[in-house]
Parts: sequence; structure tokens; C-alpha cells
Amino acid sequence: MKLYYFITKHIDDILAEWARFAHVVSGDVHEKPDLVLRDYAREILQAIAVDIETLQNPEQQQLKSQGLAPGLYSQGSAASIHGALRQAGDFSLLQVSAEYRALRATVLRLWLPLAETMSEETIQQMVRFNEAIDQALSESILTFSARAEHTRELFLAILGHDLRAPLTNMGLTADLMTHATLPAEKVVELGARIKRSSRMMNSMVDDLLGYTRTQFGSGMPTCCIPTNLLDIFRSVVEEAASMHPQMQFDLLTEGNMNGSFDAVRMHQLFSNLLLNAAQYGSPQRPVTLDARRGPDGIVVSVKNYGAKIPFESLQSIFKPLVQLPTESGNDGRPRTSLGLGLFIAREVAIAHGGSIKVESSTEAGTIFTVELPGNEA
Repeated sequence: MKLYYFITKHIDDILAEWARFAHVVSGDVHEKPDLVLRDYAREILQAIAVDIETLQNPEQQQLKSQGLAPGLYSQGSAASIHGALRQAGDFSLLQVSAEYRALRATVLRLWLPLAETMSEETIQQMVRFNEAIDQALSESILTFSARAEHTRELFLAILGHDLRAPLTNMGLTADLMTHATLPAEKVVELGARIKRSSRMMNSMVDDLLGYTRTQFGSGMPTCCIPTNLLDIFRSVVEEAASMHPQMQFDLLTEGNMNGSFDAVRMHQLFSNLLLNAAQYGSPQRPVTLDARRGPDGIVVSVKNYGAKIPFESLQSIFKPLVQLPTESGNDGRPRTSLGLGLFIAREVAIAHGGSIKVESSTEAGTIFTVELPGNEA
């Protein structure tokens, strides 16, 4: 059976087998359950099948094998879109290449037993198939890399913009403190302002370091030891209150909060959730951290009563560099708007074998719920 007809006739079987094989090759069965993007995988296969039957001279074949064929795959092709969506979905280039490696192996493994003989025509079809795979992979990688570069530039721009505010605030405060005639109570007030700015900058740096670790490693690194989360909750509430003195914070707990956790990461997780809630919540109603020990572990919810988050925003709220608009305007509240806080919170929860979700409504407010395993220390 010719390879073109085999792909066209058995495309559903190939896609199912490809999905299973890609999971094994990538080694990300649990982290990326949707590793193969089925809609565009079908279009990629269809484009490859058509390309195999397209007449080409030796020069065109060579260019295609190098991923340089002009006009065969445009920026709007399935392979290009696949690469863009993979970058947006926090995949790595290794995972993208693993998908194509899995596709190549799957098609050949299913087709070759149906080829009657290893004839010259069979070999030529295999060559054409590999050239088409290489071209599609090249298109995906080019688009992926271009999007990644744009994301890096955007991140650096945001970082420079957001660090400028606390740095300027600290500089102006330092200038005021140089006046010898300042009363003691004014010095205390200015010192508190500097401390708030330094904490906000420290929060940004922590998120930046956490984001970097997830990009170069296999998730957020953790070192779990016996930890009492109650101590962490008290600490993060105190810090959030010092950064947002106009907000009220309530801490509610029920049951044993002991477990095996990375204390530094847990502090980062709940600090990010509280600062996010303070940034978007209403000053007229408290931000609440409610932690309860249940039969399956510890469930922690962080609630604020700000504006309802639209459904579309909820779908991407844990992605890096996602920033939600605020209705409070320039009300003096510190803005830690790198767009990494909730991403880091999710990564820390996952690294501990837990999960995080969010729901938002006008009546109940916005609630982030963290579920952690019940491994009491």
C-alpha cells in the first residue's frame, strides 16, 4: 500500500497510536496529558500525505529535507500553529521534537508491514515522508522560537517597568529622610514605606527565580521537611498586611496543619496568593485565608471580593506573563504585576503533589483553592 493512501485511510489509527507513543517518548505523561494537539495533528498528517505525492525535483527535495523549502508550509500552516500553541502551553522544544519523532516512528512502524516489498518506490516514499516530517518540524520550531523570543522581550519590558516604581519610591523616600528637621514619627513612616517597596521588589525577584527554575529544570525544585503550615500562614498574613495596610486580612484554620512541605516554597505560594488577592480585592471587605485539615489532606482557600474575573481570563490565569486589568486604578496599592505570581503558585502546588484551582463570581468573590496531600509529618 502506498504511504499516501495508508496515511489517508488510517489517519485515526495513526493519531491514536501517536498520542500514546508521544507520551512515552516525552516522559511527561502526568504533566502534559494533552501532549498531542489532536486537531492540528490531523492537519499536519494530511499536509504530509499530500506533500509525499507532490512532484519535486532533487533541489526541492534537498531544500525540504533541510527545512528550507519555500512555499510548502506557510506561517498559517498546521505545523506553524502547532508550534505557536506548544510555546503558549509551556512546552519545551524537546517535547515538540519528541512529538515529531513519535509521529515519524508511528507512521513507519504501522505502514512498513503493509508494504509488499522493500522496493525502490517504497524507499522513495520513505525518503519523501522523512523530508515532509523535517519540514513540518522546522516550521514548528521556527514559530515556537519566534514566540519564545517575543515572550522573553515582553518579560524583560515588564520587569523593567514594574521594578522602576518601587525603586523610584525608595529613592524619593531616601531624599526626604536626608532632611534633618524631620520629626521622629515621620521617619518611622518613611522607613515603613521603604520596607514595603523592598518587600515588593523581593517578591518580584523570588518569582523571577522560580520562573527561571521551571524553564531550565523539570518543575519547581523542593526540599520537604516536617513543617507547620500555621506558622507560614501567620507570616504571610503579617507580610501582606504590611505591604497593603489599607486591606484587612483574616486567618482561619481548623485541624492539624503539620505535614511534609518545603517551607520556603509554601511561603512563596501563599504569599503570592495573598498579594494577588490584596491587589485585586475590595478594601471594604477582608481578604480571607481559610485552611482546614480534611480526610485527604489540607485544603486552603484564599478569597477576595474584587471584580468578577471573566471566564476567558480564568482559563489562562495560571500561565506566565498573564496580567489581569484592575478597576481600582492608581489607588496607591503596590503592584507586583510581573504576571508570574499565580504561575509560581501553581508550580509549587504541583511540586508537592497538590493542585490549585480558581473560581470567581460577583456574589461569592474570587476564591483560589489549594489542595495539598495529607502527609502529616
